Amino acid sequence: MPEPRLALRGVTKSFGEVSVLHGIDLAVQPGEMVCLIGASGSGKSTLLRCMNGLEPVDDGEVLLDGVDIAEPGFDLAPIRQQIGIVFQSFNLFPHMTAYDNVALAPRRVLGEDARDRIEALFARFGLAQHMRKYPDQLSGGQQQRVAVIRALAMRPHTMLFDEITSALDPELVGEVLDVLRSLRDDGMTMVLATHEMGFARELADRICFMDQGVIAEEGTPDVIFSNPQKERTKQFLASILR
Repeated sequence: MPEPRLALRGVTKSFGEVSVLHGIDLAVQPGEMVCLIGASGSGKSTLLRCMNGLEPVDDGEVLLDGVDIAEPGFDLAPIRQQIGIVFQSFNLFPHMTAYDNVALAPRRVLGEDARDRIEALFARFGLAQHMRKYPDQLSGGQQQRVAVIRALAMRPHTMLFDEITSALDPELVGEVLDVLRSLRDDGMTMVLATHEMGFARELADRICFMDQGVIAEEGTPDVIFSNPQKERTKQFLASILR
């Protein structure tokens, strides 16, 4: 088996007196899609934020291609070019067009105009005619697709997604999930926190069920959804799938 693209070993994280992650071990292979499922407050979002250094870990290792990026003093700026992250809130600048929102980071961080790459991304995800619109002129699904394009414009090899459909109206969820399907077909390494069980079952290579700051159970979608081994996993799936 190749070296994992991203690996966590014994990762712990607390906020003040509240312990959120308890000794997380997880390895993500190149091109793998891993879905994190679990109740709100189980640690999914914090785990994603630790993966690219947005939150420093208290203990443990976060290895990117074998290099521990959680070491104190490690320069995370280039790492965040390699690991893109998209949140449930779009975080687009309202005074800038969709195109300018996307072009900002490549211009300032990479020193690139990147026009051809950005226009190709807008076209690929069905937004070519909306590049010059402002965020308030776009639907929620369109804004979320712009947020994904913004991350992809930095040419990351790994993408993290934190409940990116949870703020959308139900009829807009499908267009964002289609973007994720497209990235999976490209072989993008992805870790997603999601409540979209049907999507996770269809496309994930592996499901990790998180509960109270630990990965309580992990396996293929067939195993987790059809034959979970842990009672807590069974309870969660019964409550969310009924």
